[in-house]
Amino acid sequence: MSDHDTPQDARGPEPVETRRRRLLYRSWYCGIKEMDLLMGSFAKTHLPTMTEAQLDSYEALLGMNNDPVVYEWIIGRSEPPPGMHSDVLDMLRNFKFADLRS
Repeated sequence: MSDHDTPQDARGPEPVETRRRRLLYRSWYCGIKEMDLLMGSFAKTHLPTMTEAQLDSYEALLGMNNDPVVYEWIIGRSEPPPGMHSDVLDMLRNFKFADLRS
């Protein structure tokens, strides 16, 4: 069994920079193109300075795997359930999109 086959918990905690790179990659491949561009640009701008708690909140949003619902939360068309509202969601709501794919 290689390291790639071993669950992360069995290998120990994930280094924070590895986590940031993984989240950045996931941000560019959310599902719908609008979310890919928004989340990817947001991640490129904000992931480097996020705290562990903010990384947890951001990862929870990515883990929703429901782009239309999360998009509605971001644009303010609907409110998230209490457990999903965070400072990261507020940061996303205030984020000014810029095409940062390069």
